[in-house]
Amino acid sequence: MAHPEGPTLTIVEPRPDGSGLDEDIEAAAIDVTKLEQLRDAVRQAEWQPGKQEYAVMATLAVISLMVALDATILVSVLPTLAVDFGGTSTDAFWAGTSYLLSCAVCQPFIAALSDIFGRKEMLMASVLFFTLGTVLCAPIAKSFTVFFAGRAVQGIGGGGIITMGQVIFADIVPLRQRPKYFSIVLGAWALGSVLGPLIGGLFVEHVYWSWCFYLNFPFCALGLVLVPFCVKLSQEKTTFASKLARVDWIGGFLFIASMTSFLIGISWAGVQFAWGTAQVVAPITVGVVGVLASIAWEVYVAREPFLRASLFCSTSAIAAYSIALFQGLILFCALYYVPFYFTAVRFSSPTQAGLNVFPVTCFLLPGSIVISLLTSRLGKFRWAVWGGWVLVAVSCGLLVLFDQNTKTVIWAVILAVFGIGHGMLLTSINVGIQAISNVEDAGRAAAMYAFMRTLGMSIGVAIGGTVFQNLMSKKLEELGLPDEISHNSEGFVPKMRAMDPTDPVHHDALNIHWASSCYELALELN
Repeated sequence: MAHPEGPTLTIVEPRPDGSGLDEDIEAAAIDVTKLEQLRDAVRQAEWQPGKQEYAVMATLAVISLMVALDATILVSVLPTLAVDFGGTSTDAFWAGTSYLLSCAVCQPFIAALSDIFGRKEMLMASVLFFTLGTVLCAPIAKSFTVFFAGRAVQGIGGGGIITMGQVIFADIVPLRQRPKYFSIVLGAWALGSVLGPLIGGLFVEHVYWSWCFYLNFPFCALGLVLVPFCVKLSQEKTTFASKLARVDWIGGFLFIASMTSFLIGISWAGVQFAWGTAQVVAPITVGVVGVLASIAWEVYVAREPFLRASLFCSTSAIAAYSIALFQGLILFCALYYVPFYFTAVRFSSPTQAGLNVFPVTCFLLPGSIVISLLTSRLGKFRWAVWGGWVLVAVSCGLLVLFDQNTKTVIWAVILAVFGIGHGMLLTSINVGIQAISNVEDAGRAAAMYAFMRTLGMSIGVAIGGTVFQNLMSKKLEELGLPDEISHNSEGFVPKMRAMDPTDPVHHDALNIHWASSCYELALELN
């Protein structure tokens, strides 16, 4: 008989001879499945968040803003850090890399722990780690060693906050509505990422660099209050001992240690040690072998693997994760070095350099929000992925035009296009990955997207530092400058401004850096 709200539902009448009964049952099952799919689509389209859901979204937005600020706030501060701690530009480089490295490697394991111990509990633990790291960085750190430790602890907390935001959203918001509402959290993250250099510049010019970390304390306090009261999600009630027994400790240790070794090798290459040396080859090799071993453990041995093989069951899923990695790589290659272009090539103040990155923010946020709304309405996302990559490719190529005399309207438009492109990608890739995943894997798929994006950011900063530092050292040595300057170019930006022969050096090195970003983008598009 005909159903008034959907497709025809066939009622199977048994045949006298029993012939064709299996086919009739199969056809009826298909009709019922289609009806359930239609009803589910209607429920998703009509879903509206209540007060509890809005409270969770607001909490995630606040702490995501905090994490994003912390990831980029040191961009304008690195030269000052190198001077105050008596370190080199390599030490300053590790101030950012140590955070991104620990932020990336812990994310998949934290997502798995949340399945066992609960979403709220792991989010709370992440905020506590972030707060502890902030304390180590600001009031306590008197040397780069303590500072690096604080940044690494912050990174663990930041990684947990990022991945738990993705997982919790997958729990409470239907897929069709996810792009629209996740734009709240994504917008806060994007805003923090680009406000970071400006705020860091203001602090280093008018107060002191440690205020970059004191700024976190109000956010940390707010997060510690909001998470217990606002994030109320159901959790399986079992004993703590049984939960500990379920954790894939061996797989988690193998993966985290291997990824750390690999990223340290990539970060050292060409910055602290030459490519091909044992100090670079050994950690990279150990990392690759360890990652392969952890994958084998997850697939063949682990009883409850923290890395689900089903996340990589199709070429579409693998392609989507690789896109997320390259997008993070290219985004942070620019966010870390565009402010340096303004300070070293155009001789802008740290505050002005941070302000000049605003075109990225002003267009990334609207681009992300518009794409979120369109994706929710149309139910399609591939057009946004392709459109975003085209805009990113064009803007990356045009970065080579940046020199001392580039007109404001030119660099502002290029950065605006760069922001629009990344705004389109941030939303569409995230939604695409969850759309092609199994329903039961939605949370883990979202967490894997966050991991791949953060991994790309970490690799992007490392590769950018390698390319830029090597070129700077070579060019400054050619000018006959002392080794103290040629091997510590970032820490001596103020001194090098007064040396007329060095004026084009930063520009030349940055041009090669932009060109390398274009090459990485070409690899992804191919």
